[in-house]
Parts: sequence; C-alpha cells; structure tokens
Amino acid sequence: MKILFSNPPWWETQEWHRLRRLYRQGVRCGSRWPFTYLGRSSPDKFVHGDYLPYPFFMGYASSYVARETGAEVQLRDSIGLKESYETYYAFIEREKYDFIFIESATPSWEHDKKVIQRIHELSPHSKIVLTGPITSTQSQAILDQLPVVACIQGEYEKGSVKVVNGQTGILRHDLLTKEEMNNAPFPTFDFASTKNYWDPNPRGQSKPQAQVWSSRGCPFKCIFCVWPATMTGNDPDGNNVRTVRHYTPDYMEAFLKEIVAKHGFKTIYFDDDTFNLGNSHVIKMCEVLTRLALPWSAMCRADTIKRETWKVMKDAGCFGVKLGFESGSQRVVDTIVNKHLDLEEAGATVHHLREIGMTVHGTFTYGLPGETKEEMKQTRRYIKSLPFNSIQESGTAEIEGTPLHTLRERGALEKYNGAVVGKEYTRATDGNKKFQGLVKELKDA
Repeated sequence: MKILFSNPPWWETQEWHRLRRLYRQGVRCGSRWPFTYLGRSSPDKFVHGDYLPYPFFMGYASSYVARETGAEVQLRDSIGLKESYETYYAFIEREKYDFIFIESATPSWEHDKKVIQRIHELSPHSKIVLTGPITSTQSQAILDQLPVVACIQGEYEKGSVKVVNGQTGILRHDLLTKEEMNNAPFPTFDFASTKNYWDPNPRGQSKPQAQVWSSRGCPFKCIFCVWPATMTGNDPDGNNVRTVRHYTPDYMEAFLKEIVAKHGFKTIYFDDDTFNLGNSHVIKMCEVLTRLALPWSAMCRADTIKRETWKVMKDAGCFGVKLGFESGSQRVVDTIVNKHLDLEEAGATVHHLREIGMTVHGTFTYGLPGETKEEMKQTRRYIKSLPFNSIQESGTAEIEGTPLHTLRERGALEKYNGAVVGKEYTRATDGNKKFQGLVKELKDA
C-alpha cells in the first residue's frame, strides 16, 4: 500500500514589486494562518530566504501512519520544494498512490478544491482524505461535493490510521494523549525539502534551521488563533477548556540529537503555540538545550515565566524570542482579542530581554472586529515606543473554526464583548493581503 501526505503547490499571479516581477505564492501546512506573499522563488525554482514553515501536523502524522500500518508512506511538501503544478501533477499521475492526505484551511480552500478535483482526474483510484482547520466546519459539504472519502478533524495521527484501516466519512477529534504523544515516532524529516524551511525571525538565525515543537496546545483563547481552536482542541467559540501537552525532556533530547546529526542544522526554532508556559517546562528544556549546544529561539508570551527564567534561557543558548502582542490598545487586547496580557508589563519584558542580550520579534495584527482606526494607529505608536529588533504586522485573518469565524455567524460572543462585526470590519482570509489594504490608513501613525 502506498500513502502520500501531500502539501500541494499554491501559486497565484505575478506582480510588480520594486521594479521586479515576483510570484505571489502561498504557505499552507505549518502556518497557523495560511497566507500568500510575494516571494523570491518561482515554480520549480527554489530560492532560500522567504518564510517557509515545516508542515508540523503532516510530519508527525506521516511517521505515525508508517509505524502503525506498515505501509509505504511518503511526505511531499510541494510548497517546500516550490514545485510547479505541472511537476506536481505529473508526479501524482505517475506514482498512483492508494491514499492521498491533504491539509487545508480557509485561506487556501477555494484553490485547494480545484487541486483535489485535478488529483482525482489524474489518479481516480486514489482515495483522497482531507485534514486541517477547514474540516471543523465544512466536512459534510466536502464529502457531498468533492471526491473525498474522509474528513479528519483536529490533529490527525490516529484519524489517518483509522482511514487507512477502512473508516470513511467524518472523523471527529481524537487527539493523542500525552503518553501516546511521547511514545510516537519522531516527525518525518527525511524528505526533499528538509533543509528549505526558514523563519528569519527572531533575528540571529542560521541555516539550515530546524523548526520543532516541544509542546502542543495553548490555554489562551485569542479570538483569531487557529491551531488551539481547531487542531489541538475543538473550541470554536472560546468556551471550552484548552489543554497543553508537553513532550518529555528525554523525547526532545533524543529527537533533537537525531535530526541535528542527520541534517546538520545550525539553529533550532521552537514554533510551539507558546513555548514558555511555566518555569518548569522551560528549565527542563534549557537543560536539554545546554547539552545540545546549538543556538535556538522560540515563540513565547511575555508574561508566563519569572523574570530570572529569561536569563536561564539566554544562558542555555536562546538568542531571541517572538512575542505576541496583537495590539497596542489595552482595550483591544482585553475585550476583542481576549489575550489577558498587560501591555505595560509586556513592554517591560521587551526592555529586559534586550538588556540581557536577546533579540525580540513582536507580532501585531490590525483590522479586528470592533477595533477603531485610532486604536490601529495606537498600535503603531506602541511599536515605536519599544526596542524591537523586528516586527510582524498583518491583517486579522478570519479562518473557519476560530472564535472570530463563530462571531460572524452568531453576531456576539460573551468572552469577546468588544468584538463587533460592524461596517468598519473587513472580512478577509488572507492576512497579508488585508494588511496591504490597511497600510495607507496607518501611514500617519
């Protein structure tokens, strides 16, 4: 039996940018908010340097299915390869897989429907299985309208095995327990695009870069956040309990040593939803990373560990962190995003991190429901007030399965009482495109 876990190509049009014609291209698997951007690569011509995430859920599912079923399993990340449609479809037609697993979310869904139809035309005997955030709301419609045999909701290791063993239809969330997670095989890293993955932030990265998880899930309930609502949990309105499962230090040490030895990674980036949830986990990971002796960085919150623990991270090789702020308006953070973050305290953390020699990348979003233009400008002023090394600004993307998407359907959500889908709110599924439309409004901030 041959099984393919596929992240198909996603190309759009060419556009002029600084006197150059660049391809607008998408990132899908591995990105919490799939989006498109103008990048250096072109179809069948990979150029290193643009943001390119490792397909985490797919990487773990492919190795898990291989172990549990004994089948021949391949992971092919066409976005990681910057593969053309022509090359991809020729591969699909030639290889004749029994099962093809595809992960999708709202931003790429209209595109992905066409890809699914084309795969079916070229390889009609292949059973196509859909995973990813899109299945949280559209599973039945997908099964009714497309040549798809099953839709798996949430992280999909166990669901994929069930499908290979004959189950069809909608497979509800069935997450790995903490014990199962720590007894699972390491995610697949032996495929063609392994060394292509790259996130330039926080500053200080060296290639090749390994993007990894030390945990799954996040207890916080930001209105737009995708994975904790759709993949590592089932919480479309922000009312359910969200759990966090950590990998053990032993698992992480063995995993990191293996991939570094095989692939010669020069830096490690922890793309957990929130790496620093509590001092205990961080300190244990720092002990592992001290022995590994490689530079590393992580996605963190500004307020979930003691001040002295940041120095422990620095001493263990951490050169930088990403911190999510979302807005420079406390009202927006509290009543719309529901982030439970004190912006004054978070700003003090930025200063502290710079003082101890770490780089800081701040992330912000604009165009939230109920956010005013003045509050967006307030965010710009907040950014200027702090010594960030780099920042990420995006438009707020509305992705199915999140509280933001539920808000549109219900009109109001109790935990997000400042969020209002009014005339000034612009619905968009591509945060990059949305932000480009807001730039003119923000330029005078």
